[in-house]
Amino acid sequence: MDIQIIARDGEPEYAVVPWAQYQALLTAAGITDPSPRPDSVIHAAAPGQVLPGLDQLRNLREGKGIAIEALARKVGISPSYLALIESGERLPDAAIRRSLAWELTVPGWREQP
Repeated sequence: MDIQIIARDGEPEYAVVPWAQYQALLTAAGITDPSPRPDSVIHAAAPGQVLPGLDQLRNLREGKGIAIEALARKVGISPSYLALIESGERLPDAAIRRSLAWELTVPGWREQP
């Protein structure tokens, strides 16, 4: 079986398997309808598209009780640059958007190019 383990902070968080193997596992478990509902499938974001929730970056950060300096340090940018992103004066590149989404647990972070 081809399994990819995705870890966060050194701990396994997700296991990814090929679709055919996933369906075989569901069948072996006695689940007769292994096809997902259309609303449960996550589609990749279009290039340049901001991830859901990042337009509310300051609210997300403050809601999680994370100081701007702490989030900037985790993402690898300066607090002043993060403030510019939060105010909408700067649009971060894809790597920074992914990092912000990861740190703030924004759904869909993995699909962003």
